[in-house]
This record gives sequence, structure tokens and C-alpha cells, in this order.
Amino acid sequence: MEISKATFCNWKSRYGGMEASDVKWMKDLEEENASLKRMFANLSMDHEILKEVISKKAGILPAKRAD
Repeated sequence: MEISKATFCNWKSRYGGMEASDVKWMKDLEEENASLKRMFANLSMDHEILKEVISKKAGILPAKRAD
């Protein structure tokens, strides 16, 4: 199996000065970050669904928030 020169250069620039434990730590953080992003997306979807249900039950349109 070969990798492209571009892939090698990307890996080298990303992991070049790291120890093995640093790479593992970084991979763990990336996995945790991906998991948190999925949780956020799910909770955001749940929030939007609940807002819609509440607005239908109350018979009003949801008010726009000024963020």
C-alpha cells in the first residue's frame, strides 16, 4: 500500500514533532470532539422539534430570538 506524497506531507506537518503519546492524546481529543459535535447536532434537532411542537400546541408561531 502506498500513500501519496501530499498525504505524507500532511501527516508530517501534522504529527512531525510529536511523540507517540502526543499523537494518541490528539486522536483521543479528535474522537471526543466528533462525539460532542454529534451530541450537539442531536440536541439542536431535538430543541427545534420541541419548539415546533410547543408552538403548534399553543397555536402560535415561534418568536424569533435576537441572538
